[in-house]
Amino acid sequence: MAMENDSSVTEFILTGLTENPELQLPLFVIFLVNFVATVVGNLSLMSLIFLNSNLQTPMYFFLFNLSLIDLFYSFVFTPKTLMSFVLEKNRISFMGCMTQLFFFCFFANSECYVLTAMAYDRYVAICQPLLYMVIMSPRRCSLMMFGSYLMGFAGAMVHTGFMIRLNFCDSNIINHYMCDIFPLLQLSCSSIYANELVSSVVVSIVVIASSIIILMSYALILFNIIQMSSGKGLSKAMSTCSSHIITVALFYGFGVLTHIKTSSVDQGKVFSVFCTFLLPLLNPFIYSLRNKDVKLAIRRTLMRLTVS
Repeated sequence: MAMENDSSVTEFILTGLTENPELQLPLFVIFLVNFVATVVGNLSLMSLIFLNSNLQTPMYFFLFNLSLIDLFYSFVFTPKTLMSFVLEKNRISFMGCMTQLFFFCFFANSECYVLTAMAYDRYVAICQPLLYMVIMSPRRCSLMMFGSYLMGFAGAMVHTGFMIRLNFCDSNIINHYMCDIFPLLQLSCSSIYANELVSSVVVSIVVIASSIIILMSYALILFNIIQMSSGKGLSKAMSTCSSHIITVALFYGFGVLTHIKTSSVDQGKVFSVFCTFLLPLLNPFIYSLRNKDVKLAIRRTLMRLTVS
């Protein structure tokens, strides 16, 4: 992919979340705290999984990758967003903007596929418990993760490649805190039909494919749960799936709200904030607070640190 275009625009200006001077400092503090908590939360969860042998299972392998994506995802937007609160004009070069767009698409698409893999993992764990370690072998889990990152990379390349082909020769002010697809398309002075078509096709493939697998997995899980006569087995199945269900609901729910076209640009920014800032923060806490294995690993780790 040649990173060149014929635009006269060499840089963009990000308007940020608000132009109200009174809100700049409070928002800077809030987003800085959010960023620190996101980094600490995801690094802590990744460290627990890596250091505790009882978490060396396929489920936590996928969770490790989910935290890894959330960790890097937060670095894509937060530095520029924090700068927008302290600089009069938050500038980003054309190449910097395309790079941010690429990593945004890469991590967002990859997270879709990782959540899909986690749904399949839960299906195997509950519906095929005796064959779980055979079906979810280390090789298969690694291939699933490699496929998730590869498909995320392919989708990001398509989005970014078609964006680079556009001409930006009028305004260079992006009414957003990041280089997202639709705010950039609004600035193009060339035809955006191909971009809109490609965006619709790629997003539809990602969302429909992952949604079908997730829904089928949970439909089979629900059918299996209904057949369970043991209350203990039912409770264990529900606790096993609850964290993933919450994560999927938040991810897809706010993702849909973000991409619904509304008359209010600010409303779109608010929904986007939930996807790009709050979800990477919430995921490690969702899986930690609702998971007995993680709680046990935390206690063991703290005991080791106390003894040493």
